[in-house]
Amino acid sequence: MVGSFVDSHVHFWDPSVLAYRWLAAEPVIAGPHRPEELAAEAGAEGPRQVVFVQAECDRAQALEEVAWVSRLAKGEPRIAGIVAFAPVDEGEETLRALDRLREYPLVRGVRHLIQGSPDPDFCRRPAFVEGVRAAGERGLSFDLCIRHAQLPAATDLARACPETQLVLDHAGKPDIRGGRLDPWREHLRAIAALPHVACKLSGLVTEADAARWTVDDLRPYAAHVLDAFGPKRVLFGGDWPVVKLASTYARWLAAADALIEGLAPADRDAVFSDNARRTYRL
Repeated sequence: MVGSFVDSHVHFWDPSVLAYRWLAAEPVIAGPHRPEELAAEAGAEGPRQVVFVQAECDRAQALEEVAWVSRLAKGEPRIAGIVAFAPVDEGEETLRALDRLREYPLVRGVRHLIQGSPDPDFCRRPAFVEGVRAAGERGLSFDLCIRHAQLPAATDLARACPETQLVLDHAGKPDIRGGRLDPWREHLRAIAALPHVACKLSGLVTEADAARWTVDDLRPYAAHVLDAFGPKRVLFGGDWPVVKLASTYARWLAAADALIEGLAPADRDAVFSDNARRTYRL
């Protein structure tokens, strides 16, 4: 079973503090989810450190979210890093937003969601590419949150930003529910060929059948992630509390453990701890 580990993908929110309009469609997880709720749900097998990833509050409140999580971290030292929202495609405003984020010591990277864009070329847009480059110039990584059909465009973005550490969230959200491996496998291997891209072993259960998924349903996808990226560029992520739409935290942790059971001990440590610490400079 997993010992001490780092969770590279955790969200916190409290609708009494900030506004999250998207939660209206997800009543199961719409209540407050703070470090104390994570501790209660994860129990003794909780993470040693976590990386908070922006939770898509109203964009006007994005900097307030960073300030709120920074305050939480004063009482919860396991919050070791923050991936904050920044409007990456807004030219001078992007640069100002990135510079403001550098005033918060825990900020390690930025994320601007791509997954909901109807434009398949969204992350090929010159302004977006320039924003991702600017993040790297400031020592910040960029989390890629996309759906599997967007992988080719994301690969072009990665090729255009070789100096920015990119982290692919949720393995590019393959169609596990539909049982489709292709063309996701080919597209994932293409982006994995770029050494400055890492990949999170996260979010798989919510791409599967939420009510009936099994570890065997996830196994071919996890195996391909490990084969394409290698165990030195794969990071475990809990995706709590979104994971609760399909699993408890403990069940997903156990599933992830089973999915990498064939790895050598040093490689298991890399996936569950070392890679997150290196990628996010914890």
